[in-house]
Amino acid sequence: MAVNYIIKADVIDITVDSPKKGDIFLVDTNVWYWLTYPPASLSAQLYQSTSYPNYIESTVTVGATLCYSGLSLAELAHRIESEEHKLSPYGSTSDPNYRQRAKEYRHNYPSERAKVVFQVQAVWNQIESIYAAQIDLTLNKATVDATVTRFSTQCLDGYDLFILESMKQESLTKIITDDGDYVTVPDIQVFTANQRVIREAKQQKKLIKR
Repeated sequence: MAVNYIIKADVIDITVDSPKKGDIFLVDTNVWYWLTYPPASLSAQLYQSTSYPNYIESTVTVGATLCYSGLSLAELAHRIESEEHKLSPYGSTSDPNYRQRAKEYRHNYPSERAKVVFQVQAVWNQIESIYAAQIDLTLNKATVDATVTRFSTQCLDGYDLFILESMKQESLTKIITDDGDYVTVPDIQVFTANQRVIREAKQQKKLIKR
């Protein structure tokens, strides 16, 4: 069943947009994943492994500002470990106990664990040293309460809810992401190459050109 997005954000198609020097973007975890972790291309769609890296390269060229959330480390570590597990000799997804064996993969094979650690550290070093500046999140009762309230009004998962709060705390309004959930958030600009989202935004008159 197709997802019915009720679009409240402004949507910008990065395949035709050119970043500006004054732009300040938060880059979502999925984009960092395709940009910095080479095996990601094995499961990515072509546009995901090309459009986002091309746009990020353009932002660096024009001198726009790229930001990341520390929350992305948790997501990246999980995704990279999962992908390394699939690629390992112990990762047959046809195994009915595949998910349960994730714990075995983490604890029982030191050489495999070393590969995961290497990949996560390499990805994070790229993000920290080459591309972006970290934005902070003050995780206090006020932040959690705001997140719970947002959860009742916008269709996002837990990581995304906290990322949005970090954007709010830093007065950021632009996010580069493939995740269509973000388009349900008012007062932000979603820069994406997700063609389903772009089509929906056009139909709902929320697709803008800068």
